[in-house]
Amino acid sequence: MSEPVAILLASNSPRRRELIALGNWIVRSSVSTVDESQRLGEAPADYVLRLAEAKARAAFIGDPSVSSPASSGFQAQVVLAADTAVVYGPTGSSTILGKPKDAADAHQMLKELRGRTHEVYTGLAVLKLGSGQLLTDLCVTEVPMRNYNDQEIEAYVQTGDPLDKAGAYAIQDAGFRPVEKMRGCFASVMGLPLCHLLRMLAKMGITPDADVPTNCQTYLHYQCPVSAAILRGEQVG
Repeated sequence: MSEPVAILLASNSPRRRELIALGNWIVRSSVSTVDESQRLGEAPADYVLRLAEAKARAAFIGDPSVSSPASSGFQAQVVLAADTAVVYGPTGSSTILGKPKDAADAHQMLKELRGRTHEVYTGLAVLKLGSGQLLTDLCVTEVPMRNYNDQEIEAYVQTGDPLDKAGAYAIQDAGFRPVEKMRGCFASVMGLPLCHLLRMLAKMGITPDADVPTNCQTYLHYQCPVSAAILRGEQVG
């Protein structure tokens, strides 16, 4: 059996930590500040890929254990970063929805998304230490929201959960259940498309010591219709 891969995860997101744990990798989080402002005219795909790369490079530079692993007992082999954006509206005039400023903003976002399909873009960046090889990948997932009512929005906002979520919702929330029926990568909407990560690591000669697609589907209680296609290298959500 091969030694588990040590990954420096450039994120403090509990959802990404839950998902990365499904690979039996050795993981530690390290986050550096990155300006997440969208550039004028920047497309959603370019935006999330740029931020993912910036986060990976910032975490590498900012974590002393990468250059001095003996000081912590942790020696990363790769740095992994991701950035996720909720994209609403027609192509060419779409809007990136960030985290709501307050409860009123969360109400407004959820009303805009209600009963409609939007897209979630997740960009990944993997930096291999030693060689400096950098790979990026993109997952775009269509998310059809159910036609929840105003009372459901109010009850959900009152929980406080939407206030730290892009688009003001968590797809996995069992109480609110925002999504009608998924046909794409569920894990990507949570912030970390694991099958995309697997194919990136494979290009670096790194294989997991776990059946990650099965673990992911079991954990999320979701029979993924696109996992096999993603692993074949197709660009699907």
